[in-house]
Amino acid sequence: MNKLSELIKEYCPNGVEYKKLEEYLEYEQPTKYIVKDTNYDDKYNIPVLTAGQSFILGYTNETKGIYRASKENPVIIFDDFTTSFHWVDFDFKVKSSAMKMLKMRKNISFRYIYYAMKSIKFVPNTHTRHWIGIYSQFKIPIPPLEVQCEIVKILDNFTKHKAELIAKLKTEREVRKKQYKYYRDKMLKFKQIEVQKVKLGDVAIVTKLAGFEFTKYVEYSDNGKIIALRGLNIKNGKLDLVDVKYIDNSKLDKLTRSKLHINDMLFTYVGTIGQVALIDEEDKYYLAPNVALIRLTAKSVLPKYMQYYFQSGYFWDKQINKLLQSSSMKNIPMEKIRKFEIAIPKLEIQEKIVNVLDNFETICNDLNICLPKEIELRQKQYEYYRDKLLTF
Repeated sequence: MNKLSELIKEYCPNGVEYKKLEEYLEYEQPTKYIVKDTNYDDKYNIPVLTAGQSFILGYTNETKGIYRASKENPVIIFDDFTTSFHWVDFDFKVKSSAMKMLKMRKNISFRYIYYAMKSIKFVPNTHTRHWIGIYSQFKIPIPPLEVQCEIVKILDNFTKHKAELIAKLKTEREVRKKQYKYYRDKMLKFKQIEVQKVKLGDVAIVTKLAGFEFTKYVEYSDNGKIIALRGLNIKNGKLDLVDVKYIDNSKLDKLTRSKLHINDMLFTYVGTIGQVALIDEEDKYYLAPNVALIRLTAKSVLPKYMQYYFQSGYFWDKQINKLLQSSSMKNIPMEKIRKFEIAIPKLEIQEKIVNVLDNFETICNDLNICLPKEIELRQKQYEYYRDKLLTF
């Protein structure tokens, strides 16, 4: 029999009472702790908190109206509208009056109350304040203090181990990313004798969506099937389709020049310059402004090799950074892009490079997939054991 079972058998063999949260928690309105200036800066010391998912919004240098919390005197910040909450044991200010600061009213383990609140299954369906009329009325089990402390000890250890495991996975992911970039750059830095140097315009069509095409023929909407790819849709060598604009209602017959095909490469030349991605589907994508189309015309170059080459540190040092440092431009004209010098090895070498880097990328992507899954798994494990511990 483990220690918790022994304590339950000793102190509450016949079960425990369930009490309303309001019997054990009192609250304070955050009015005097609200931040006045939202120009946050990481160089400041005082965090500005929200009870939502973001938690720490930023840091302020305001010295008045700071809520003084510590490990000896913690507080639970509670969003009155969403009912999300966080444990806080450091000084802070808050974003808005929507929060309440919850503190102990009676002699009880405050940390136990926090964990018990986590086991409450409640999702608000109205945008009203919930603490007084609803949430504070929920009942939680109140075992003797000795049992509370043992439950807290178990859940604190579980939380610590979960955080350590996630930190290790994140570190592993960063190490793999650095390895990938190192080998990519090393493989794509050639000696003169190994490659043919050509101008991009000699092996590819380089073009963009004309201004008159956009104003006359393009109509954005939030729903549809045909996507206009903007600069924000091209990140880290891939298409990012989280935020897209559709152009199904546009005059597509007038936009044939900007229609995208499989293996076309996109290149951002305004704002965040130098992001690339390959098109992987037909009849789905068109160019939006500020994105260049690079369509290979020479069979001596593999599209995937070109994509990797444009992401290499060697290409950036020799082409993009050099160009940007020599002028004050925040964009690269098409004629400059066409003059990019490209190192083209033999096709069999390109194929080997692509194969190796694809494998490395798969490892990195697996870690990116595994990390959220591992976090979700650990969270479910934690919730399962927490709820089991809090069932008497």
